[in-house]
Amino acid sequence: MISALRHLGRRFTRRRGPDSVALALSGGAVLGAAHIGVLKALEERQVPVSRLAGTSIGAFVAALYAFGKTPDEIADIVIDLDWLDISRFTLSRFGLLSNSEMGKNITDVLGEVRIEDAPIPLSMIATDLSSGEMVVLEQGDVATAVMASACLPGIFIPVEMGERLLCDGGLVENLPVSPLLKANAGYVIGVDLNARRRYQRPNDIIDLMVNVVDISIDHASRVQAKKVDLLITPELGTFSRTDTSRIAELIDHGYKTAVKALDAAGLKGP
Repeated sequence: MISALRHLGRRFTRRRGPDSVALALSGGAVLGAAHIGVLKALEERQVPVSRLAGTSIGAFVAALYAFGKTPDEIADIVIDLDWLDISRFTLSRFGLLSNSEMGKNITDVLGEVRIEDAPIPLSMIATDLSSGEMVVLEQGDVATAVMASACLPGIFIPVEMGERLLCDGGLVENLPVSPLLKANAGYVIGVDLNARRRYQRPNDIIDLMVNVVDISIDHASRVQAKKVDLLITPELGTFSRTDTSRIAELIDHGYKTAVKALDAAGLKGP
């Protein structure tokens, strides 16, 4: 169920206590609802998060939490979402859909806010399609950054930021640990929604593209996972990445897995 502590010696040299916990939330489309359960478990055990990093749907959840939304509030937002709430059909040579509605949802909830103003320091990962480089978004408009990080190539139209053409950060770092390590964030918890992935025959072009992207990034995620102190891996193999009808179950799976991981690691607040 859980890949618990990594590099035990490093755990004791780097850990400075619950106030230094940093959280990396991976991509995984609809499976990202499990992140909400992890946040709920952390709050119940009074383990404050001092820094956040998110990729794709992880960026969406991380942005809401970084700006003060509680797990219950985020759950209410996500449960009401459907594909039509985060995308719209458009004519473009770069994609079938625009995820501008996702950005609008962020703005509706948070207002027009900037990443650098987040009460909890926040990093989001995107990919530069022109260079193949990883782009760490730590300044600028939150809604635009979330759109860029969660822009599945071939499905959503890439997001332009300055001279960059950005898409889903999962292509370069689906488990976004590097910004946390660079910031000397202390004890790092990673939530990998893909670690126990069981692929299924795709039913449509969206499922097909998700499988293609996931297969390409899963191998890299295994390397990233070795860099965290605690890895939480919910068992989500029976869930579809595009079916929004089981959001509540996903949240519950994330919560139960996180509770076991945190208890095994002995992590709790004062």
